[in-house]
Order: sequence, then structure tokens, then C-alpha cells
Amino acid sequence: MINSITKLAQQLISIPSISPKDLGCQDIIIQRLRTIGFEIIKINIKNTKNFWAVKGSGETLTFLGHTDVVSPGKKEDWNTNPFDPIIKDGYLFGRGASDMKGALAAMVVATERFINKFPNHKGRLSFLITSDEESNALHGTIKVVEYLISKNDKIDYCIVGEPSSTSVVGDVVKNGRRGSITANLIIHGIQGHIAYPDLADNPIHKGLPIILEILSIKLDNGNIFFSPSSINVANIHAGDGTSNIIPGTLFVQFNIRFSTEISEKEIKSKIIKILDAKNINYSIEWIFSGKPFLTKKGLLIETIVESILNFNKKKPILSTSGGTSDGRFISLMGSEVVELGLTNNTIHKVNECVKISDLKLLSSIYEDILKKILT
Repeated sequence: MINSITKLAQQLISIPSISPKDLGCQDIIIQRLRTIGFEIIKINIKNTKNFWAVKGSGETLTFLGHTDVVSPGKKEDWNTNPFDPIIKDGYLFGRGASDMKGALAAMVVATERFINKFPNHKGRLSFLITSDEESNALHGTIKVVEYLISKNDKIDYCIVGEPSSTSVVGDVVKNGRRGSITANLIIHGIQGHIAYPDLADNPIHKGLPIILEILSIKLDNGNIFFSPSSINVANIHAGDGTSNIIPGTLFVQFNIRFSTEISEKEIKSKIIKILDAKNINYSIEWIFSGKPFLTKKGLLIETIVESILNFNKKKPILSTSGGTSDGRFISLMGSEVVELGLTNNTIHKVNECVKISDLKLLSSIYEDILKKILT
């Protein structure tokens, strides 16, 4: 017999909500939450759907998640239809099983069970759900945060359902994330025939030593919470593949993941200093994804560690590794933010899957956290 968490996860996975589309996932969750007394505010912007759901009053504990998923790629590469969730050998397969429709199902069922047991709980319980996490994140969580700030509303504690775990649910939780900046650099030269280099100006020849110098920048040494900040080349392109033409431009895309030891302004300054010293014609575009954030010890972390220890008999590792998450937007309100979700070993891959037992375990941990904080 399929348990209620798995059944809800299957419902959500069967909807091909490739980012930023929702296609009805949120309607399913909203209906479940309304049934147990939540008030719903929809904040839809362009093709992104968001909702803010609340029950109770006082200090607020929020479940943060997203209904959108990445593309499954070529369906023929999958062993099953990525949007036809099946159970095999104790695993649930489908796009979004781990990232993060499984966690959404665990959150909803944990909340239903908690409300049934403690209808008069203290504090306020809420959900913030978006369909714009896996794409550009321009019209999703950040817009709901802006709305809450405009209403002088606040989230005190936030559990993000991103797949933070590695081998066992709860073995790793994220208590922060590095910041992220992308630099799109174009080095301009002069196009020409490759047999007459004296009549052209090759931007590749100019650019290669500059790229290496930028990559050699030591931004910081990190700290007890963060590894050292890093610069990596994400993309590089010049010309159209024709072997007898010196291209007119070289495009290089850098991505910088940075700790709390350095600011966005300082990073830009170090890179610009190198470029200006080379006396080259260049243009650069900066795309800022978010500042680093960190939740130090507090009620939320203490409670999560205690709950995980209760179920796993082992304390979780607190980590700030990995990419960015929508937790960076919640941190703007001064909230305690922790990511606790399923294992991440199949996320964004073909044949994405999750253990049925992990869905049950995560939901039980969520319910225990609610009990500890809200009763």
C-alpha cells in the first residue's frame, strides 16, 4: 500500500513543471493546506507562480520550497518516463523526486499530522512556495520576501527543503551558502585573415594570459564556516569555427563563489584592476546572484540537530558547500535559515529517484521539529 507522502509526491512528479512553469502543482498543495486551516495569498508574477500560506500568529516557522524542476533532457536516456513516477525496489523514480517534490510532500504531510495532533499550537506556521527556483529566480521567492517586508511581516525560522543530505537523510544540513557573481567578459580585437596576423589583432592571444592571471587571484582564505572563495571559467568562446579567420572578439564567462570574508565590490575591483593594467579594449557585464549567508547557532539549528540525532543517532554535519539556494533571500529578513532535505546523489540527473524510506524519515524529522518549536 502506497503511503500518503509517496502518493502526494507521485501526484506532483506527474506534472511536467519545467521551470518556471507550475502547471497545477501549487493548486494541489494549496488545497491540502486550506483543508487544515491555512490562509493563502497568491503572489503570481508573469509566468511564475508563488504563494504564501499562514496558520496561527506569533513567531513564524516557514517551510520554503519550489514546484519547478529542471528539464529531464532526452527522455530516451531514462529507464522510465520522467513524468510517470513509478516505484521500483523501494525507490520512487521521476524528475523532481529528490529536488524537490519529494520534500514538498514530506513537508505537507508532516504539517497535516502536526496540526491534527496540536490544533492549538503556539506561534505561526507558514509555507513559501515558488515555481522560479531552477531558472532565473527573478520573480519567485525574492518577490514574496519583498512583499513580506512591505507588510512589516517577518520569518523567524526557515527550513528550506533543498536536497542537502548525502548518504542518509539528515547527515548534512546547510546552515549557509556562498555568494555568487558571474562576470561576462568580452575582449575586443580586430578580425582578419589568419595568414596576415599583422593586419589583425587576435583577442585570444591577448586573452589567454589575462584569463590565467584572473584565475590566479587569491580572494581570501575562507573561515571556519566557509571554504576559500574561488574563481572558475564557466564558458569561453571565440569565432565561428572557421580555421582561416582571426576572430574579432573573445568571450569568457567567469563565476565567482565567495565567502563572508570578501565583498562583491572587492571582487570586482580585483578583476578590473587586472583588465585595466593590460591596456586592452574590453567590456564586462556583472550578474549578481546573491550574497553569502550564514546561520550560526540558534533555536532552529539546535532543534534540527536534536531531531536528527533522535532519528539517526548521529549528529549532522553543518555545511555551507554547494551552490546557491532561495535561502539567500530569506536571510535578508534576518531569519535563521537552514536547508534540510533528501539526498542529492541523483538530482538533475537521468533516473532521478528517492528511497521511499527516506521520504518517511524526512517527514518524521520535519514533524518532530514542528513539535519542538511550536508546542
